[in-house]
Amino acid sequence: MSKGNKLTLWIIIAMLLGVIVGYFVHEMGGGKKLQYKPKEGFAGKDTIVLKISGEIIKQPVVVYKDEDSFRNDTAAATGAWRTIVDIDGKYVPTYIAAHPGTKIEKIIEQPKHGVAFTRLDNFATNIKLLTVIFLRLVQMIIAPLVFCTLVVGIAKLGDLKTVGRVGGKALLWFVTASLVSLLIGLVYVNVFQPGHVINLSSGDAAEASDLIGKTKSSFSLSMFIEHVIPKSVIESMASNEVLQLVVFSVFFGIAATAVGDYAKPVIKALDGVAHVILKMVGYVMGFAPLGVFGAISAVIAVKGLEVFKFYGYYLFYFLIGIATLWFLLLLIGYLILKNRLPALVKRIAQPLLIAFSTTSSEAVFPKLTEELERFGCKDKIVSFILPLGYSFNLDGSMMYMTFASLTIAQVYKVPLDLPTQLTMLIVLMLTSKGIAGVPRASLVVVTATCAMFKIPPEGIALILPIDHFCDMFRTATNVLGNALATTVVSKWEGELGEEEITQTA
Repeated sequence: MSKGNKLTLWIIIAMLLGVIVGYFVHEMGGGKKLQYKPKEGFAGKDTIVLKISGEIIKQPVVVYKDEDSFRNDTAAATGAWRTIVDIDGKYVPTYIAAHPGTKIEKIIEQPKHGVAFTRLDNFATNIKLLTVIFLRLVQMIIAPLVFCTLVVGIAKLGDLKTVGRVGGKALLWFVTASLVSLLIGLVYVNVFQPGHVINLSSGDAAEASDLIGKTKSSFSLSMFIEHVIPKSVIESMASNEVLQLVVFSVFFGIAATAVGDYAKPVIKALDGVAHVILKMVGYVMGFAPLGVFGAISAVIAVKGLEVFKFYGYYLFYFLIGIATLWFLLLLIGYLILKNRLPALVKRIAQPLLIAFSTTSSEAVFPKLTEELERFGCKDKIVSFILPLGYSFNLDGSMMYMTFASLTIAQVYKVPLDLPTQLTMLIVLMLTSKGIAGVPRASLVVVTATCAMFKIPPEGIALILPIDHFCDMFRTATNVLGNALATTVVSKWEGELGEEEITQTA
């Protein structure tokens, strides 16, 4: 069994164990008490909207500063929960017991003057430490990965004066295909809204503050522009300001290309570093089962088995998006290649299957190169366009990044208006460039983008159990997109010859 298949098996096992443990805790470990913490200095009446024994109710809560106030209050509403929160002059969480014979199933709406947690939330907070470890490991490699891969990707363009016409046509295809892919993800998430199937509490989002940091103001276009230019690349790397790293990397890559041979040792070194970091990605993904177990068991413990509705909707709508993208790519391919498109699809069928099975487009690079040359593409076109496409033309991954980021925002009810979503689309256009098509590499980009837009990164771990299945489809889509790009540019350049006839015994 390959390492990739072993990791997939362990992720599936971790998911099943998370379901079992979470369901056991959900059924046996809670429902009798609620933990309530009022805002500092508050005393008076509050309301918590709860689901208790299958019924949605508005539960009144009366908060007293001290025991004397508690004893002297004879006008409290019937059925109200009464609690004293002043202990030695400090406001601390207080447990409130449910009425006999009832069970607190979930918190529908948080109180206006405090925060409420069930006992299950305490279990969820502790078990999610496994997810925090995994997410920190992912974030650890974001800055060096973005810098190295983007600089090397730009350097592969070579001398722009000699690249000229071919490079321009290739980049036109890459940018257009990327925008179409991103827009498909954006439109389908807004239309189908798969993230609204479940409603994670704001307490879940608060746990992400240690990972993504808190800002006093919401994300805006002006803030985006102000943060485009880095004051210090070291500061940008330390704080994982991905967009600033992209700006620095673009300037660095262009400058390295301009100086020519002097920069070759630097580019070669960065290419080596990029391969080392991508190897680290593989090591970090080894911790994925722990992250999956922590995320799944925490969510199941609090939400129950209803969370599986989310996975079904998520995968179903993602596949609709992939099918739409395939249809558009093949339609454009047919308009340009005409009757030769079926022959191309037949030629690349085996690379598509390998990419689908291994979730790695790099694994089929040699075979894809061979099949495109046999189809009639000139060697000089294939050797230039295909490597470039592996860094700048990841159609399936682009659609997934928008789809995943916006779905996670919906899950955590992070409001993103249309201008903000379009800004995210531009950010993804920039941050995804240079990320090679290795298994689950899109996870790094989605994590970084979520942090920029105040979307809790534990949502990444929430979708990770089915990410492998999504990765199979998006990797095959990446291969299809690059095969079409190479063939179409060859056609535009008049360099598409006759298909080589395969000899059979």
